[in-house]
Amino acid sequence: AARGLPRPRLRRACEDRSLPCRPAEALARFCHRRGRRVPHRRGRRLHQRQLVRGHLKRHSQRQRAGRRIPERKKHVENYKKLSEKDLFPALQALSEDLEALVHVYAVGALAHHAKRHREHPRAPLKGGLTVTASPYIAVVGGVNIDIGGRSDAPLVAGDSNPGRIRSSLGGVGRNIAHNLALLGAKVRLITALGADDGAKRIEASCADLGIDLTDSLYVPDGATSTYLFLADSNGDMALAMNDMAIYEQLTPAFLETKLTTLNAAALVVLDTNLSAESIRYLGEHCTAPLFADPVSAAKAGKLEPILGRLHTLKPNRMEAELLSGVTVTDEASLYRAADTLLAAGLQRVFISLGADGVLAADHERKVHLHNLPARMVNTTGCGDAFMAALARAFLDGADLETAAKRGLAASAIAMESADTINPAMSLTAVAERIQ
Repeated sequence: AARGLPRPRLRRACEDRSLPCRPAEALARFCHRRGRRVPHRRGRRLHQRQLVRGHLKRHSQRQRAGRRIPERKKHVENYKKLSEKDLFPALQALSEDLEALVHVYAVGALAHHAKRHREHPRAPLKGGLTVTASPYIAVVGGVNIDIGGRSDAPLVAGDSNPGRIRSSLGGVGRNIAHNLALLGAKVRLITALGADDGAKRIEASCADLGIDLTDSLYVPDGATSTYLFLADSNGDMALAMNDMAIYEQLTPAFLETKLTTLNAAALVVLDTNLSAESIRYLGEHCTAPLFADPVSAAKAGKLEPILGRLHTLKPNRMEAELLSGVTVTDEASLYRAADTLLAAGLQRVFISLGADGVLAADHERKVHLHNLPARMVNTTGCGDAFMAALARAFLDGADLETAAKRGLAASAIAMESADTINPAMSLTAVAERIQ
């Protein structure tokens, strides 16, 4: 009996069937289960050959009798039947979204699903999985280190004003991307960053928010953009200054290398911190719907050559006057400015009117909505939140009025935070404000 006991390694293989084992250990398990003595090496080899012959014999018998073939053999046979005609259309469909992870556990199932995909392009895979592109929003624009000060009393020009100074991350492009991330959208941000501590802060923040910076440009000898603003005791911006020379590196040649990413997006949001040449290049070559934020009256003119190629524009009153050529003095002139912008080729325009709300217009209707009640703390990021809500509404297929209401709700939420971005921003919060 002692001679028949397996060695320590074989004993472990016998006791724990979950362990992977070699042929000799498999034989030891087989003998152990049947209370047999493990044969010596020569006997083991003979027994192994007998087991293999028995397995092949049973397999042939099952095949002749029409019974189920063991899964491993079945998958190998299906793999042999797989042809390029079936395989490559399926692979092409999966490659439309490189980040989609589709787990196909049986090779034989791939040919079956390729056939179904040809007949029904959105047919669900086994388990309810559907092969479809995952929509994302691409944002091309500015990322800044924001340094802001708010006076404790009315500002006095030419004097030192007591107040509070805060440093935060900002930039129109990044603010829109940040709000979009809080609203649950998948975002890819294309911007320019320097080799400094500011860039590290931005990278860490985007990583926490899930914003993809893979396509951004890194300038080794550049300085990350910095924005300085002063607000009065009411929170309204009184003066601002910026150092944004690094955005000159976002040239048409660089954007050409990112065109695949941009065209695959559900929509592209751009701001006018880009050069006029880069904005014109995006207007002429980007096939995804373009949303534009003029940023300021000084930069709004960059959008004039591509107005007809934009889907949505969100100017304020002054920027709308500049781009339309219509001086806005009353309701009638406001509607004329909107009509002029739409006649240039825009699909939608949302003219921000400050305390008077927003005028939303498309080629079918116009609606003037008033602001939602909110406690004003800081109005700096209201416009960026509005644009983010518009982009998210477009992604959700919302109509003109619903999109405008979402924009006003997001602006109200942004206004109630001392920071440019209100961390309380969410789709749920926006929906509650509208109600």
